[in-house]
Parts: sequence; structure tokens; C-alpha cells
Amino acid sequence: MDKATNSWPTRLWQRTSLMQRLAFVAMVPTLITAALLVTLLTQRQLDNLRQMAQSNADAIATQAASVCVQPLRNMQLRELLRIADSIGDLPHVTRVQIRTTAGEILADHRESGDSNSQHDILTVVRDVVDSDQPDHALLGSVLVDVSLHDAIAAQHASQRHALLALLLSLLIAGVIGWQAARWISAPLVHLAGAVRQLGRGDRQVAVTVTDRTEIGDLQQGFNHAAAALFDVQRGMERQIEQATLELAGKNAALEAASVARSRFLAAASHDLRQPLYALTLFSSALAVDEHDPQRLDRIAHIQECVQSLDHLFSELLDLSRLETGAVQVEISEFPLDEVFAEVNRNFGMVAEQRNLRLNAHPTSRWVRSDRIMLTRILNNLVSNALRFTHHGGAVVGARRGGDGRVRIEVWDTGSGIAPEHLSSVFDEFYRIDDHLDAGLSDGSHSGLGLGLATVQRLAELLDTRVLVKSRLGRGSVFHFQLPLTDAQSKLAPLDDDLPTNLVGRRVLVLDDDPAILSGIRFLLRSWGCDVAVAEDRLQALEAIEQWPGPADIVISDLSLRDGERGLDVFAALDHYYQRDGEKPFARLLITGETRIDRLREIIAAKIPLLYKPVSPQQLRTTLISVWTAASSDR
Repeated sequence: MDKATNSWPTRLWQRTSLMQRLAFVAMVPTLITAALLVTLLTQRQLDNLRQMAQSNADAIATQAASVCVQPLRNMQLRELLRIADSIGDLPHVTRVQIRTTAGEILADHRESGDSNSQHDILTVVRDVVDSDQPDHALLGSVLVDVSLHDAIAAQHASQRHALLALLLSLLIAGVIGWQAARWISAPLVHLAGAVRQLGRGDRQVAVTVTDRTEIGDLQQGFNHAAAALFDVQRGMERQIEQATLELAGKNAALEAASVARSRFLAAASHDLRQPLYALTLFSSALAVDEHDPQRLDRIAHIQECVQSLDHLFSELLDLSRLETGAVQVEISEFPLDEVFAEVNRNFGMVAEQRNLRLNAHPTSRWVRSDRIMLTRILNNLVSNALRFTHHGGAVVGARRGGDGRVRIEVWDTGSGIAPEHLSSVFDEFYRIDDHLDAGLSDGSHSGLGLGLATVQRLAELLDTRVLVKSRLGRGSVFHFQLPLTDAQSKLAPLDDDLPTNLVGRRVLVLDDDPAILSGIRFLLRSWGCDVAVAEDRLQALEAIEQWPGPADIVISDLSLRDGERGLDVFAALDHYYQRDGEKPFARLLITGETRIDRLREIIAAKIPLLYKPVSPQQLRTTLISVWTAASSDR
């Protein structure tokens, strides 16, 4: 911005209204013209007065010189005094002196009471020459002072009159200019107000056409533009309203579809999980005590297909549980290294089978989070990393982040992700064709595209977000941050005397599906358990009466026959054993239900819970865990 823009005249001019500007423009020429006229006329009048005074003084001095010739020649002093007095009595003459050639004053007449300043006196000197002599001898001189006081007073009076006339003319010009400015600016002011009103879009705006000049053309043009803009605005509003209604309808349809999908998955999960759970149990039971290599190979193929189906089904139902709110966050403080070690145990063998390396860097940091959810996030990320990596391997590590947080990273040397896919890899059912084309010759499956979507949902529950960086053909890194906490002393390990297997344990299993009861009974017996099965509470009470001692573990489905619930059976068995003074038994719920309203009571009771289908390895591990925990409480 230049200096002229910042000067105070410019700022002052910018603050004035249009009418003030027009009035100023109308008055300036009048002011300048009047001032110039007054100045010129006053100067001209003053010049005229001085010329008249000069001429008058010259005439008086010439006349005095002519009448003083004879008295000066004869040195008639009285006559010279008389001449000086008579000339001094003339108007505006203030002094008359008659001198000899030697400068001797022969007669001097001064006006009495003369107070005029030197600047108001005009002095004229004339030589007295004897024209009768051949050589025109010089006899003396005459000095005459003429006062300009009256002329100057007349000049001042004239100036006062001129100033009064100037002020009067300025007043008249100001009134006329102000009215003209109002007349010119009024249509423009109304037009500016109409423009502001048009900008608010309250209603259709129009201004009155005041004349047929350019202002009238401007007013007519504004009215046409305002009418066209109003029509366009109303049309756009109707289109926006229509689009909003359509969008609301589509959003409602999408929400309804999403809710319907979640309800369908939640409602159908139990019926879908039952046969898959039974198939899992029977496929595992087939390998028990089987030694024929051909049959074992067929069983392995069956188990591989069952595991693939179980993985795909678990992806779908895990997302359903997240959407229905069945997953609850349990925040605790724990060492991050234990989670890394668990992930390494889970996938170390998988990496070796694929000729890959899995390295979980040790760390001493502790975090505040949900341990189970963090383990699931890392399990999914490592599983993806190994699934799409054919050379090299994967690395799990942690480094310090910002604001007291730790950054957890999962690196791989896999096929990488193209830039156009990075923004969509966490979307539901999103799969990358490059991965599908990779062949996955190791027998693994590509999944439904829900693994990373589930990871992101779990991360959001932990108040974080998983991010990804990748280079096509070079590999990828997934990372997220969790809050750090101070390291704590680890709890003392459990006593070595506690049982670590299930041999000889009395296990009661309740389920309303006979196929599941048959499969799990066969599987538990292969582990050395004493098994009893029941489909409801009455059968459960009858079954435990056949045992010489109380049940060690009770496994129950959430929903049983005739509307009974597993929680009701637990309560009945507690009442039965408390009557005889027996200690509480270990309990485990297995369900295909994902709706939060039906799981809230179980979550509040903190009863161990597994979701169908449950793999034999997971079932065995959980049973040992609940039996160990129950034994330590006794």
C-alpha cells in the first residue's frame, strides 16, 4: 500500500458520504472563482487608487512649483508662506515645503494632528525653474506630501464588502450544491440499500425509476438483474430443497440398510454359528486317535476349509459385534512387551511355515489401554502383513510419540499398496485386486475385506486411529499411538501347584443343539475330561447328581431350550452346591449372540464369554484359564 493511501486527506475523503463529496465538488469551483475575483478586483482597485493619488500629488506639486517662481526669484518669504499654506489646505495634502537650491527651507506647512504612518504618505518633489532665464536657472524645489489614508480606508471597506459578498455567494452556492448533491445521490443511496437488501435475499427487491438519465438506466438495469437473480435464487432453493429431501431419503435408506444388515447379522449369528461350531468340533474330533495317513490328510483338508470358513465368518461377525456395541472397553495398565510376546507366539509358527521372519522388538514401555483389543489389533495387522508378504517378513515395534504417547508400528516387506488405494483400505468389504492376483499359494484366503475395517473400529474404541504408509512393491507400515504410563512391578506368578491341564476335570456342557453337544463331548473326553451334557436346567441337575463330587467347570450356551438362559442355570447350580457347602465352580458362556441388549448383563457380571464358532485350541486355553482362576479363588 502506497503512502498516498495512508495520508489523512485520503482517509478523510474515504469517510465522507456520497452527498458530502458531491456538495464539496460543487462548492470548490465557486469558492475558487469567488476568491480569485475578490483578490483581482481588490488589487485592481488599490492600483487605481494609488494611480489617482499619484496623479493628484503630481498636479499639486507642479502647480506649487509654477506659482513659486516669482516669489523665489525675489525671495518673497511672506508670499512663499502664503503659497505653502494655501496648498496645504488642499484635500489630502499633509505637508508643503519650499526650499532653495541650497536646501534651505523657506516655507513649511504641516497639517496639525497628523498621525498617518510613513506608509500612508505619498511624497512628490518638483524643481522650481526660472523659465524666463535663457539657461532655465534652478531656483529651488517644492515638496508635497499627500495622504493615502482615505484611499486605504476606502480599500478596506471595499474588501469587507467583497468578503461579505463572497460569504453570501458561498452560502448560496453551498445550499444549491447540497440540494443538488442530495438530488443526485438520493437515487444512488436508495440503489445501494436495495443492493444490501438483495444480498440478504429476504424478498424480491425493486427501486423506483426516478428519471430518464443514466441514473434511470442504472435503476432499470438493477430491477431487471434483481428480478432475474430472484428467479434464479428461488429456483436454486427449490433444487436444494429437492436435493436435500432426496439426500435425506438416501441417507435414511442407507441407515436403514445398515441397521437391517446389523440386525440380520445379529439375529442370524446364532443360527449360523451353531452348525459351524459343530463342524469345528467334529473336524477336530476326527483326528483324535487317527493314524491312517490318507485319512489324516483328508481331515487336514477338512480342517483347513473349516478354518478358512471360520475366519471369514469371524470377520463378518466381529464387525457386527462392534457395530452393535457388544464390545466393551476395559482400560488397564500393562507392559507393552507382553502383548508383543503374545503376538509373536501366535504368528511365529505361521511365519516359519511361510519361510518368513517375524520380529517383535522388546520394549520396557507400559501403556494404558484395553489389552484384549490391542492384542486383536496387532494380531490382525500382523496376520495381514504375513498374508501378503512372500519374501522377508514383518516387524512389530514401538517408539516414543508426542504428548506422552507411544507409537506402535507394524512393518512388512510385502507387495505394498498403491497410492490410489491408501484412502480406502480401512473401508468395509474393500479388497485390492493386486492382493487377489498374488495367488496366495500358501493356502491362505484373501478374506472379505473386513480385517482392516475391524482394526479401525477397535482403534476408535481406544481413542486412536490407525494410519498407513506404503510403497508399491516395497512394503507397508501401519501405525497408531497409545498413552504411556509409568512402569509398575509385575504381579507374582501363580503357584506352580495349580493345574495346567484338564485331565480328570468334571465338565458340564449345556447347549440346545444336540450336534454341538455330541461334538464337544467327544472333544473334551479326548482331553481326559469327565463330561456330562444337558439341554436345559433340569437335565443339568440330573447330570451332576451322577457325579461323586461337584462340577469343576460348567460350559453353557447363552440361550437354551424353552427360553431358558445360561445365567439361570448358573444360578440354579450355585444354589444347589451352596446347599451342600460346596465351593463355586468355574463357568464359561459360549454364544453366537452379538446384540448388546442381550449381552449387557453378562458383561456386567464379568463372566468369561466366547463367541461361536470357537476353535478347539481357543476352547482348551480358555478352559484352563477359567479353571486356574477358579482354583486360585478357593
